Amino acid sequence: MIKHFLCLLSFALPLIAAEKPRAIVIFYTDDLGYNDTSTYGCDKVPCPNLDKLAEEGLRFTDAHSTHSVCTPSRYSLLTGEYAWRRKGTGILPGDAKLILPTEQERATLPSLMKKAGYRTAVIGKWHLGLGRGTTPTDWNRHISPGPAEVGFEHSFILAATGDRVPCVYLKNGHVVNLDPSDPIEVSYKVPFEGEPLGSTHPELVKPHARSFGPQHNCSVIDGIPRIGYMKGGHAARWKDQDMADRLTDEAINFIAESAALRRPIFLYFATNDIHVPRDPHKRFVGKSGMGIRGDVTLQMDDCLGRLRQALNKYGYSDCLFIFSSDNGPVINDGYLDGSIRDCRGHNPVAPMNAGQWRDGRLSGGKYGLMEGSTRVPFIVSWPGHTERGDSSALVSQIDLARSLAELAGAIVPEGALPDSRNQLPALLGKDRTGAPHIIESTNGGPKALRYGQYKYYRQGKKEHLYDLSNDLQELNNIAQQHPDIVEQMNRLLTKLIDPS
Repeated sequence: MIKHFLCLLSFALPLIAAEKPRAIVIFYTDDLGYNDTSTYGCDKVPCPNLDKLAEEGLRFTDAHSTHSVCTPSRYSLLTGEYAWRRKGTGILPGDAKLILPTEQERATLPSLMKKAGYRTAVIGKWHLGLGRGTTPTDWNRHISPGPAEVGFEHSFILAATGDRVPCVYLKNGHVVNLDPSDPIEVSYKVPFEGEPLGSTHPELVKPHARSFGPQHNCSVIDGIPRIGYMKGGHAARWKDQDMADRLTDEAINFIAESAALRRPIFLYFATNDIHVPRDPHKRFVGKSGMGIRGDVTLQMDDCLGRLRQALNKYGYSDCLFIFSSDNGPVINDGYLDGSIRDCRGHNPVAPMNAGQWRDGRLSGGKYGLMEGSTRVPFIVSWPGHTERGDSSALVSQIDLARSLAELAGAIVPEGALPDSRNQLPALLGKDRTGAPHIIESTNGGPKALRYGQYKYYRQGKKEHLYDLSNDLQELNNIAQQHPDIVEQMNRLLTKLIDPS
């Protein structure tokens, strides 16, 4: 019976006969937990736009990012390859070199969508490196390779994260609003003489942006101490309170321009919310009653609503819209912004318990390996094509690349998207089982195998096995009681990690 359970599914699912959507949008949030919105049970933070998206489509309860931190999840999403297969795909500094393959090197999700006829764009957080070679990046010239060489025809990005320098936007490889007489310099090793730091000029720091450690205590940009050191580029520096609106405006401009060109679109919109530093626009400050972290969640929902309104306005109502997060939540991540004090006991990984969901709570969060570390909000809506309601299908973001590429009619070359499988039936709700297995990973740590109701991983010499059907918190390690399941799951995980 165990052997039968652990063997791969051998039956074939029916193919989805569907035309290409006019628009495919991935709305990718940052550090948003499973229970951080009203859509997943947190009535303290109402998100009407996300609620509406879920009502019109399919809300998943067992969907996962590939990793519990940002850069690896983004790499895996766009390449269809687990990031742990490649060196140098951990959390990147702001001046890192490009880690994605270019179009000439290997096909990726954006390059395949481009070949399928979609106008492609990335707007928002990048954090996948820019340029190649060993010399420091010159931020005062056109920077390549970058999004364009990966397959995005249009880009408007943050080079890394909101808490890392350089704190400027780049549009199609150029820093926006750069004054040539005030060139940008960036260092992640030594500070620039005379430049204010959080550690030396606390009077310049906004009250909610005080750092509790040395990492987030370097150059002060817009009243917020960052990771790394930056000099110059004053006219190009962003304003944190305007970031959400600026990114959304750029996305709307892309949608309008594409409509004028009569082009179908693939948009990867990667918001900085609800990642630190949290500095919401004044119209959201204090509105959630859950402190600054709740306020930026409302801000995120507002961006979602504006984006969907623009899609309908410009003729892209035939849209496959995917909403998710790059990893599990973290409440306090480098700044003394009051998130813990003001969260009112909120647990960002606790599923609602109102008869619709299994009883219990998830454990873990960002940086970890427990279910709350990679089980993320995940909603798919394509009017007339997706089923409506909830799905407990096991799905992973690793499978989005091949699913979307094949839906778009792209021919995936041999060797491209190596870990990605076509899970379109599950994404549209035609299959409520989902993937036969998925791998969950930390940043450079152990890897866990999810197979049906079971989760297995080895940490050091100790093996862990959990039955998630009755132990969502992973409190009861049943490895010793079920050595046969442990042996077979260990064998499968080893084979998946190294197929050779």
